Amino acid sequence: MTVLKLHRKIYRGTAVDAALKVYGAYATFEQREEPDHWVVSVSATTPARERRVAGELANYALGLTIAARNASPE
Repeated sequence: MTVLKLHRKIYRGTAVDAALKVYGAYATFEQREEPDHWVVSVSATTPARERRVAGELANYALGLTIAARNASPE
């Protein structure tokens, strides 16, 4: 299992949720919240696939966060 800790000051929760939906066909996810992080556990058929999906998910969520901030800055 690969674990991502996505800092709340960088990633929007809505972006993480959207990324989980997009990559749901490629791995199994467990999501939990910590005070400063969104924590996502990634399980896939191989460790290499877990790492790949985890990296893609984090990049996609970051891209969605940036796009949302550019559209409506907080």
